[in-house]
Amino acid sequence: MFALPKGRILDEALPLLEQAGVVPEPEFFDKGSRALSFATNRADLRIIRVRAFDVATFVAHGAAQAGIVGSDVIDEFDYADLYAPVDLDIGHCRLSVAEPADLAASGASANESHARVATKYPNLTRRHFERLGVQAEVVKLNGAMELAPTLGLASRIVDLVSSGRTLKENGLVETSRIMPVSARLIVNRAALKTDSARLGELVDAFRERVAARKVA
Repeated sequence: MFALPKGRILDEALPLLEQAGVVPEPEFFDKGSRALSFATNRADLRIIRVRAFDVATFVAHGAAQAGIVGSDVIDEFDYADLYAPVDLDIGHCRLSVAEPADLAASGASANESHARVATKYPNLTRRHFERLGVQAEVVKLNGAMELAPTLGLASRIVDLVSSGRTLKENGLVETSRIMPVSARLIVNRAALKTDSARLGELVDAFRERVAARKVA
């Protein structure tokens, strides 16, 4: 089983997946389909399409043997059973701290010892603020992060940023960058040992395609 994330990474991942020799069945591309599991051109490999955070969970627990997910998800969960052998060089963005533009301009937050932060990355957020000597009270949200400061739920947010347009449209500015993010091929460590020939071949195929793209 191969796990693919819904959302921003999927469109970039599909051409790479096909170049690595895995082609989903036509129903996969049917936008009206509610199916989550799909056949491929390989009899020994099916695809599941789930939320990005769930890709890591499915692979870490062996329900899927491999998948594609952002490095943000890998670092947030830090599953011991996950191995990320290939940086796919797609899905580039960054995990950043943002706050209202007027607060940033005042400089008030620079001297805070405590901050309430809205994010879907509680572990990465706490670790980041701990390094700064700030105690972070994390408000866990799964979406609509940019509303949190406007509605008084939190003074700052931690979220993925690409162009920064969404932040700007909601009166927020990026104040610091926690980490760069790109998509990775992940495999289950136990499965790699027990099914080394098949999964090793898949890892090599992705590694070769990424290397070829860089040369081109």
